[in-house]
Amino acid sequence: MPTADLFQPLQLGRLDLPNRIVMAPMTRSRSRQPGDVPQPINATYYAQRASAGLIVTEATQVSPQGKGYSFTPGIHDAAQVEGWRGVTDAVHAAGGRIFLQLWHVGRMSHPDFHGGALPVAPSAIPFEGQVWKVDPATGVGAMVDCPVPRALEVDEIAAIVDDFRQAALRAIEAGFDGVEIHGANGYLVDQFLRTSSNQREDAYGGSRANRLRFLREVVDAVSEAVGAERTGIRLAPFLTARGMACPDILPTILEAAAHLDRRGLAYLHLAEADWDDAPRFPDAFRRDIRARFGGAIIVAGKYDTPRARAILADGLADLVAFGRPFVANPDLPRRLREGLPLASLDPATLFGGDARGYIDYPEWTADDAARAQEIPA
Repeated sequence: MPTADLFQPLQLGRLDLPNRIVMAPMTRSRSRQPGDVPQPINATYYAQRASAGLIVTEATQVSPQGKGYSFTPGIHDAAQVEGWRGVTDAVHAAGGRIFLQLWHVGRMSHPDFHGGALPVAPSAIPFEGQVWKVDPATGVGAMVDCPVPRALEVDEIAAIVDDFRQAALRAIEAGFDGVEIHGANGYLVDQFLRTSSNQREDAYGGSRANRLRFLREVVDAVSEAVGAERTGIRLAPFLTARGMACPDILPTILEAAAHLDRRGLAYLHLAEADWDDAPRFPDAFRRDIRARFGGAIIVAGKYDTPRARAILADGLADLVAFGRPFVANPDLPRRLREGLPLASLDPATLFGGDARGYIDYPEWTADDAARAQEIPA
């Protein structure tokens, strides 16, 4: 088989992707309030980045209970569907392809988002970290601690599975090309997988098969509702932050990959640790994943052009997702293809706010090229 390149087309389910560059899901906290409704500024933002082979949206709560951060969008009512339709129409008009990421935060939340009720989780084990919450009285956002969550009852778990199913159907109604289940980063699906966050003694905890049950049920419900060829999932095998270290997670992820393969999912999106001195994915584990999952594999985690091309050439991935580079470089595929300089993002405008730091980053122009060629005096 010829080696793939970042700019080689790929068929993903029903979609023909013009390149192997994925815009990774990134929370930007700019939905309209009240109601967590996508708005025209969101449509502009995603349409500006439509040259990606595939866009995966910011994480989007499947129900009010699934919310854990201020100003994040939902996909659980008619107004949100209409808001997202504006986004998908804009992206498709610009020639792009876009999946919606389906999200339930589980314990990573705060009672203020739930009328005073506790966040829910597999077990009553607190999250080691904070969430971003805007004080409704002052309008000022800050990181706040999360309380000890409430353990879910079995019948509540079935209801959440159905929330994912309904959200997937609404996503297709809103015009999305497919959906990605958020099973990474310590959120609810991930919480069920790990012994550090799941200490249940029923059918959803204990053995590896039991800890995988919720993931399997969500995957089955979503893929049956909208089609496996329009369903992907994101997992984070090497996550240890947020109290998520688990000695059994790698074999658990490998068993999950085998189930995803049996279901025929379009892709498996692997989120790698992305801090400066983070350990790299061992190639042996990548090969184990590849042996168990026959669909497309997306990798994400501080990739640059040489690393991206290398992993594609080695056959260990089919697409590479870029997150923060897309924030300040809406024309990122062109910049990578032509070796153009990348603009730097403004970290103060990542979460919340308006157009500044969101839709005002320019594409590369002839004036930029002229300035780049100037020789300093």
